[in-house]
Amino acid sequence: MKSIKYIIVFTALFLVSCSESFLDKQPLDQVVSSNFYQTENDAMEALIAVYDVLGYQSTPGISWAPLITVADALSDDAFAGGSDANDGQGFDELNTFNIPTTNAIVHSTWLKDYTGIYRANLFLEIIGGIEASDEFKARTSAEAKFLRAYFYFDLVRFFENIPLITKTLSNPEDYSQPQASPQAVYNQIAADLVDAYNVLPADIPPNETGRVSKWAAASLLARAYLFSNDMYGTEMDAGSVTVDRAKALSYLEELISSNTHALLENYSDIFRLASEFSSESVFEIPHGDNPAWWDWGYVRGGEGNLAAQMQGPRVTGSDNWNRGWSFAPVSEDLVAALANDPRLESTILMEGELDGNLVKGYQHTGYYSKKYSSDAEHWGDDGQFEHNRTCNFRVIRYSDVLLMAAELGSSNGQDYFDQVRARVGLSSLPLSDDNLRKERRLEFALEGLRYFDVIRKGTNYASQELTESGIRGSNYEGDQIIFDVQFNPATRGFLPIPQREFDLSAGVFSQNDGY
Repeated sequence: MKSIKYIIVFTALFLVSCSESFLDKQPLDQVVSSNFYQTENDAMEALIAVYDVLGYQSTPGISWAPLITVADALSDDAFAGGSDANDGQGFDELNTFNIPTTNAIVHSTWLKDYTGIYRANLFLEIIGGIEASDEFKARTSAEAKFLRAYFYFDLVRFFENIPLITKTLSNPEDYSQPQASPQAVYNQIAADLVDAYNVLPADIPPNETGRVSKWAAASLLARAYLFSNDMYGTEMDAGSVTVDRAKALSYLEELISSNTHALLENYSDIFRLASEFSSESVFEIPHGDNPAWWDWGYVRGGEGNLAAQMQGPRVTGSDNWNRGWSFAPVSEDLVAALANDPRLESTILMEGELDGNLVKGYQHTGYYSKKYSSDAEHWGDDGQFEHNRTCNFRVIRYSDVLLMAAELGSSNGQDYFDQVRARVGLSSLPLSDDNLRKERRLEFALEGLRYFDVIRKGTNYASQELTESGIRGSNYEGDQIIFDVQFNPATRGFLPIPQREFDLSAGVFSQNDGY
């Protein structure tokens, strides 16, 4: 497959600068793979290059596609937005489930994850020849496996039918790789995460903030198990371990009993700068303004949170908000779901809270995300302000660990469920599938989880939740038709294989159902 070849060429140059601790490195722009891999320091730079892809939210020349914005636009929590219908066309196609195979956001998502997979594969191939201690090799290999699993899980839950590539491809005849079964991909994810769990440390010291722990591996494994088991009804074969419901739960129970993580006392503190890499954060992707970034031609080179820029309100002349682009405006459906919930204030920014001059964009609802937004606390200190939003992406929070353990059938499930509710002052409810689904929506609203939680429960549930007709808030602007959405059950919620990749496969790929 030629796109994999392009990734091989591109990633010979490691663009590796991030904003946190050990990730804070200068780019290497004069180094090629033939002379790079010799010392422990070289290996660390190569590992940072794998981590770096976590922060990619765009593909140069193709599209901007931050995961949070993409997943929320697909869900019933948000619409497409943007300045007008043309500005948000790609997101509107996702939001209305009228997705052509040429959608640039879809292609950008595909390329980003395969870039990460290539780099992880390359690292795992070269680490054995590096002059380094066995401990260093074991830990860094475990990190690369975790990252490969993360990228594969992103791909398989978006696209379902994807190539499974676990080594670098050096021969042209190998470029056209066939699609693997979802089961094979999930087995590889499980194998990588079990290996990572067995090696990674439980605690990450302050000077290594940003590196993954064994608990991140445990939590991602549980998330992957729940999605795959709901979708296919199968277990995951990790080689020496079968990951079934009991095994997935055992990893989470060990995490919970370790007392290394805890809920923050105040829900409103979770997305504050002071709470980055807090006790509630199990896996977090750093974003920031180091180095300060200016380049509109290569937005990927910066470390800012593009989702926060895209989802912020279009306000000027404000001391509190700074010229966002109003993508993924929040739906009245989510506002209604949160109406009597204490988390509403910390989740949704209301139009009436804004100072300055508001420019209303496409599908204006009067509601914006408050978790990832263009608020003053997360303005960068330097650089082009759109490129330097400083809000980290909280990928897995401890509240998710508790709710996943409850869903997996823990004997302490009711207590875990109640802990999440009690943190925001809510009383106990009976632990049931319906109550758990509702709690997950409210706890993780606008964090990119809702869509996947819906589609894993089947097409009937997805059609019920994701189809919207005639729902209108008091601040909506525009004809009702632009707010009506009809889920396409033929796709089962999966995105199309990008047309460019389909063409490059020379007949090896089959297109996903419904496209």
